[in-house]
Formats: sequence, structure tokens, C-alpha cells
Amino acid sequence: MSDESFDELAASLKTGGPAAALERLAETFRRKEEYHALFDARLMQTRYRLGLPIILTTRLEDLAEPLRGKVEDAYLEACREAGWLLWNQGKLREAWMYLRPLGENPAVAASLEKIEPTEDNRNTLIELAMQEAIAPALGFKWILKEYGTCNAITTFDSEMPRHSRVQQQTAAGHLVRQLHRDLVANVGADIAKREGAAPDSKYLLEMIVARDWLFADNSYHTDTSHLAATVRIARIVEDPEILRLARDLTEYGRRLSQTFQLEGDEPFEDVYPSHGLFFAAQLGENIAEALEYFRQRADSAPAEEVGPAAAEVYLVLLVRLGRLREALDAHVRLLSGNVALMGFAPTLLELAQLAGGYDRLMTVSRERNDLLGYTAALVAKSQTAPGAASDAPSIGVR
Repeated sequence: MSDESFDELAASLKTGGPAAALERLAETFRRKEEYHALFDARLMQTRYRLGLPIILTTRLEDLAEPLRGKVEDAYLEACREAGWLLWNQGKLREAWMYLRPLGENPAVAASLEKIEPTEDNRNTLIELAMQEAIAPALGFKWILKEYGTCNAITTFDSEMPRHSRVQQQTAAGHLVRQLHRDLVANVGADIAKREGAAPDSKYLLEMIVARDWLFADNSYHTDTSHLAATVRIARIVEDPEILRLARDLTEYGRRLSQTFQLEGDEPFEDVYPSHGLFFAAQLGENIAEALEYFRQRADSAPAEEVGPAAAEVYLVLLVRLGRLREALDAHVRLLSGNVALMGFAPTLLELAQLAGGYDRLMTVSRERNDLLGYTAALVAKSQTAPGAASDAPSIGVR
């Protein structure tokens, strides 16, 4: 700072008092783009305005209300100003230090999405998007683009489960699209090499029908472990567009030689045919066959003995097909109150609300000596009675 700056502050105090001096201080830091110091100046202004010592030695939690609330509000406003100014300078990590307390992640995510990853900033962008949970699916998209499918799959399995269902579904969509796009390009190039031109198709099934030679001698066109993992991850998807691509991947996968027919987890041990059924049913195809297949798998794999995976998949399929009452009945039949769910399927309470099956839930809760479930059903039913007001939030399919 120049001597002139100090003199200006002293003059401001003399002519306008402390408030004028503090405003001049803030203006100086803003003009010089010293935003950390601007933040401190704003807090000093707040303390003066509220009658607190400029140099605060009292802890915030020791202040009485409503004074404490006023200080907190001013603190957040100072965070907002300094944070966005630093963000617009490209100092993203420093900016996030101020923006984090605001709880305004959607606005930060929208701004983050406008930034183009470069060699210099991509690690910062991915860290903020995923590790700081600002925009996990966007962070996953960048990992997929910058570091490839293998890293993306590993990241999905290790990081995405801690984020929301919507974020997981969006990330899975990025993965399915990318692998499908790459596979279509690779298969097209192989066909062009043999036939002189690639077929004009965006779906694998149309390209591989009547071209068994594509798979001769253990041939493949993408890493087969990546293919199997992507198909597995696609289970979480509900978007019809992504489901069609995922199903298309299974059509390719089921034609691979036996060498690459890896054994999957229950109830998808036969990886590509079973996933194909699961995806197709959600697209309105082969529904009866799919329901029978997954019902049999659930019945033959008791949850108490081998875990709830098969039962949960069957329940999810019923729910996604809109068969809520059937799903509620299947939940009661397949999953006792002692089985911990994996989080793929709705809980019994959620299903009861989705299906409006509160009487059934009360009966089951009595049988299972479950006071919590019984009371939840009792109250929820009273809220749905004619003329009853309810502020209970609705729930979606998990």
C-alpha cells in the first residue's frame, strides 16, 4: 500500500467518521483485487455497524441472539462477495473456501459447468466437482473424458455411491453413452475394413446381425471387462434413451466368445442375457418373461441366506413398471425385517407410501413387532384421509 492510501483512510475518518473509513478500506481492497482482505474489511464494517469492538475477541457462539444471527448473516454476505470475486479470477480453490458455507451448490455447479478443463485446471475442477460434491456427475464426466473408461469405472464404484441417486444416474448415463459411442465406432471401422464401408447405423444390434465373423477367433472391439462393468452400472439408469443404449451393449456382449462371458453377481450371473431382459422390460418389451425370470431368481436366493440382491432387483423392476402393489407384496414375502437392504430397492415404508398400502404395512408391522413401521403407517394413513392436511414430502423411486 502507498502512503497515499493510508492518508486517504485517515482523511476519511476525519471527515466521515469510522463508517466512512471502513467503506474506503473496503473500496480500496476491491479496486486492488485483494479479496481476502476485502472479506476481513467487510467483517470489520459489520462489527462497527452492530456496536461490537472492531477487533473482536468474543467468540461468535458467545454472542446473544438476535446479535449473533445478524453477525452470521453479514458473514455469509461477505463470503458471497469475496467468493464470487475470487471465482471470477479463476482462483477456484480459494473461492470455494468462501462459497462453501453458503450452501448454494447449484449456482456454483452451473458456473463450474461453463469452465473448459485444461491441463492446468482439470485436477482442481474434478476435485471441486466430485470430492467437494458440488457437481459429482460433472466431475465423473471429466474423469471419463480426461482419464478414460477404466478410471471412470473405478471412480464410479468407489465414489458415486455416496452421492444422490440422480447424480449416480447422470454419471452412469455419461459412461453408457461414451462406451456405446466408442464401440459403434470400433465395430463400424472393422466392418468398413472388410466390406469397404461402415453401415449407417447408430445401434450395435443393427451392425452385428448377420456378421458373426466380427466375433470369430475371440475377436472383440472394446475392453470386455469395461463392457461388463458398464452394463452392471447401467442398472441404476431409468432414462429410456440410456436404457436403449445399455440394452444394445448387451446384444453385443452376448455374442462375444465364451472366453469373455464372465460370471456376474446374483441375479445377473448370466451377465448379458439377464441384463438385456432387465433393460428390455423397462422399455416395454418381454415384460412377462423378465418378471418371471427375476421372480424365480429372487425365490431361489433367500435373502436371509445369500443377501437381498436378487430380491431388490425384482422389487426395482416391479416399481419401475408401476406394479407398486405387487412390489409391496413381494417385499413382505421376500425380505423379513431382519434383512439389511443394499439401498437399490425402496424400503418397506417407502413402498407402502408409493403404493398407498398403509393397512398392509400396519398388519406386517404388528406381525414383526415393529412399532416404528406401525406408527408411520398409522400417521401416513391419517394424512391421506378425506379432508386431512398433509405437509409430508413425497418420495420417489430409489
